[in-house]
Amino acid sequence: MHDQLRRHAGLKAEMVQARATDVGQPFHIAVPDDVIEDLRDRLRRTRFPRAETGQGWRRGVPLDYAERLRDHWLHRFDWRAQERRFNRFEQQMIEVEGRSVHAIVEPGTGPDPTPLLLANGWPSSFVEFDGVIERLAHPERYGGGPDDAFTVIVPAMPGYGFSPPPREPLSPREIGRLWNRLMTDVFGFDRYVAVGSDWGSLLVASQAFDHPDRLRAVLLTTPGGLVEIGASQPPPTPEEAFWMSGAFAPGPESAYQAIQASKPQSLAFGQTDSPIGLATWIVEKFHAWTCPESECDPPFPMDDLIANVVLYWLNGCAAPMWLYGFLAEAVIPAGARAKVPAGFMFFPNDLSRPPPQSYLERAYDVRRYRRHARGGHFPAQETPDLFVDEVVSFFRSFR
Repeated sequence: MHDQLRRHAGLKAEMVQARATDVGQPFHIAVPDDVIEDLRDRLRRTRFPRAETGQGWRRGVPLDYAERLRDHWLHRFDWRAQERRFNRFEQQMIEVEGRSVHAIVEPGTGPDPTPLLLANGWPSSFVEFDGVIERLAHPERYGGGPDDAFTVIVPAMPGYGFSPPPREPLSPREIGRLWNRLMTDVFGFDRYVAVGSDWGSLLVASQAFDHPDRLRAVLLTTPGGLVEIGASQPPPTPEEAFWMSGAFAPGPESAYQAIQASKPQSLAFGQTDSPIGLATWIVEKFHAWTCPESECDPPFPMDDLIANVVLYWLNGCAAPMWLYGFLAEAVIPAGARAKVPAGFMFFPNDLSRPPPQSYLERAYDVRRYRRHARGGHFPAQETPDLFVDEVVSFFRSFR
């Protein structure tokens, strides 16, 4: 009898979960043939530079790599196979505040999977999380227990992936509000947790400051904004002062931020017309932010890199760059405090050095602070086992 009751309770939980996640129109990736053929035709007619600096990846994508990328894209990459790969997940087109948002929705197994929002930034997409969604939703398939399962929601920001571009730029704070509405008002989750990388960290951080009611905890790969230190607060420690001297100083790797913040429209014309132009602009970041100072290829399968680029090609590259116009506003005012527990995981090959824990504690209730020995800016894609372990172990206390 007890076994029957447990099975009934589990079935009931699954039915409630299914209803909670069925909130939009089912979405199935099926790009028209003429769009794919136009892309391939442009690849065939690629006009490569006649000369290069000869300094390898330090000056951008080497000509040899760009030629190999184009050759793989034309002769070995199969977009239809990628569609089948991504369509294994349930997807929906959902209305949030009058905006259409594409989201992967993978209901977790087990009696009570915790809703988990995964938020990426530029220049990635849901491809960044492809290798961890099933591990997080169905841990029992990978040696874990069903009590650690999550219902995974991966929304695409307006203008990213298959989410239509907004009519005008949206700030990280506005998108953070959208994501909170998505999880609470639309899906109806009583509680949820969130993980953010790149711009996703800023969106999730804004939720931790502005919308803490049903958000239990957050896990970030960046500080979520620069923390102001007011005159009435303790002065920076020597460690904080050293980090801040580098964090506020522009460097070579911040050049893309300047142009995407100031002249995104001019940049968009070349990237909209040339698939290789778009690909090299994006793939260069997957190299510089994962294996800097190295002449190796980016440590990701070419199929994954190209699939990610195709998502930007299909929807247009202009809107995803608009966020950089808000970069100067990515500041946490002095004395502001996030209202939910926060964890941080940092990686040695990321775009910038990790801040000291004491710096983060000025604005966050820091419950975890980890500096890992390997990995870069895209940990879910580069080190999926490590990423999953961090997510599962950190949120175990906040279910």
